[in-house]
Amino acid sequence: MNELETQVTNYLDYCRNQKRLDEKTLRAYRIDLDQFCRTVEPDKILDITSGTLEMYIAGLHQKYKPKTVKRKIASLKALFHYFEYKDLLERNPFHKIQVKFREPAILPKTIPLHTVEAFLSAIYAQLSDAKTDYQKRNALRDAAVIELLFATGIRISELCALSAGNVNLYDRTILIFGKGSKERRIQIGSDAVAQILERYQCDFQTEIQSSGHFFANQNGRELSDQAVRRMINKYTSLASIDLHITPHMFRHTFATSLLEADVDIRYIQEMLGHSSINITEIYTHVAMSKQRDILTTKHPRKDFRI
Repeated sequence: MNELETQVTNYLDYCRNQKRLDEKTLRAYRIDLDQFCRTVEPDKILDITSGTLEMYIAGLHQKYKPKTVKRKIASLKALFHYFEYKDLLERNPFHKIQVKFREPAILPKTIPLHTVEAFLSAIYAQLSDAKTDYQKRNALRDAAVIELLFATGIRISELCALSAGNVNLYDRTILIFGKGSKERRIQIGSDAVAQILERYQCDFQTEIQSSGHFFANQNGRELSDQAVRRMINKYTSLASIDLHITPHMFRHTFATSLLEADVDIRYIQEMLGHSSINITEIYTHVAMSKQRDILTTKHPRKDFRI
């Protein structure tokens, strides 16, 4: 292990033990920094120049999309800030280069509301038509999962990590720990959603207690994000929906639907757990596309004969 690799290992330990970063962030840092160590030629920190970084970043642009490049540069910047903090550098080479670039806006993909309705109908049909107790309980849990995704805009990682003690169905609130362990509390507004969650909680009480998580499988283990993705694929197929649906699309649909219903964007920001209003504003672009459809098809000018 050369000097650069050793110091990267030290930095990752620092991120885990001092900065208390979560495992998902640490894994992304490790991937990005291992790639940097394998790619650049200097194996000593003092030998890495602004030119070294510029060549490396140019190579990233050739291989990856702007969003990925942006993340990898951020990982690298954080590493060199650590080197500076530890006095391993006389001067940070990042100070001499410009790494700003325009990232194209990618509009979030949403699910048409009639498709969400068809999707949920397929789950409830499975629940009512179940031949065995095993099938019935699976469908009950699946209904609770999807209803919560759509009712709250919760991230799939947050849903799978949701502890039993953070779900209060008496006052219909859920305490969510988001990115960076940031807390937010969100209300269950729908009676139908609250009822299916109560029904699930009652039926899965043993599994919930065994796993310590609100959502569990019938073996008493916490539900994984892959299990949720398989669940979504299953009902997409059963409902004959010709659309690839991901868990995050329920979150996008939640936010866009509220924005189109004239809910203040700052309320939506709070419910989604976004640290900045700039992140939430991506949904205004989606709402604008809806506005375009409305004004094209509903505005009376289209009927004028001049």
